[in-house]
Amino acid sequence: MPSLKDRSADGTDAAAAAPAEIDAPGAAPFDLAASLAEADGFPVLDWDAVQRWIESVPGESAKAEAWSSCERAWLGHLCLALGDAYRLRSQGSAILVSAQPANVAEATLAFVNKTAQRVMRLLDGVATTPAWGHDILIVFEEDESYYRYVSHYYPESGEFAGSSGMYINKGCGHFVTVQADLRSVEPVIAHELTHACLIHLPIPAWLNEGLAVNTESRLCPPPQAPANPRQLHARHRKFWGPEEIQEFWSGKSFLRNDEGNELSYDLARLLVSQFSADWDRFRRFALAADLADAAAWSARENLDVDLGIAVCAVLEREPDSAWAPRPEVWHGEPERGAF
Repeated sequence: MPSLKDRSADGTDAAAAAPAEIDAPGAAPFDLAASLAEADGFPVLDWDAVQRWIESVPGESAKAEAWSSCERAWLGHLCLALGDAYRLRSQGSAILVSAQPANVAEATLAFVNKTAQRVMRLLDGVATTPAWGHDILIVFEEDESYYRYVSHYYPESGEFAGSSGMYINKGCGHFVTVQADLRSVEPVIAHELTHACLIHLPIPAWLNEGLAVNTESRLCPPPQAPANPRQLHARHRKFWGPEEIQEFWSGKSFLRNDEGNELSYDLARLLVSQFSADWDRFRRFALAADLADAAAWSARENLDVDLGIAVCAVLEREPDSAWAPRPEVWHGEPERGAF
């Protein structure tokens, strides 16, 4: 089986092979080839099988190393599937798969490492880094490959909004985006790294996305002024009603393919911005938040806030109990965010 180092002389990590088997001390080898499947031309690894094998590896440090070896092996196979232009590079806690020139790739890796540290400082006491694994970024050359890849992680039916990046928490957490100049990719990295640092919390989509949007804007301020606040507020007031706000609390509105998608992210931004003014209280709120009730109980306990009244205030509407989270009327399971 060919390896990446067989076809690279530009600094690609020499360990970035695409092996059929993974070794770990004290455990039988893992048959990686038998656990690989293909989805739309991309290799998909059975991470449940990886987890079962990891459990047979003695010692926490050895388990962590074994997991990293599986990450690298899977990404090696992905590089081979993507084509000759793609390379696997690593720096610190970050791994990058892309077709970027070497200098751009190194700058991207440095930014990922720096941003991960800044997210941890900014979300002190809420964000955390996993004990195993790396911050993995896959940068596709064009939209077609990007959407073909992420389609595997969407439901088979339905219409979904477009995106420029996504954190995928399926087995091995990683985030993906489309190749552009580094400045364009930086906000996507900040946003998706925030999701990666929040994955340990069972928080609802509005809180997850609100934190990610606010963190993104803090770490990577947009070069141009945001939309006219008055016009945006008028759009909010026109769009949101009792039914739509329940979609917001359940997270379904973030999956809309109309203006409700944009307005969901902005409403989440506004709520999180207001609630996080007192960080100590907000930290307690976030740590106790539960997607099952859209964090309503935690908001009452830790912020002395009724979410229905809070959202009505933001939208300058009279308080209405129908605007509070009502899980009994939601359709399907609530969403966790990180879309």
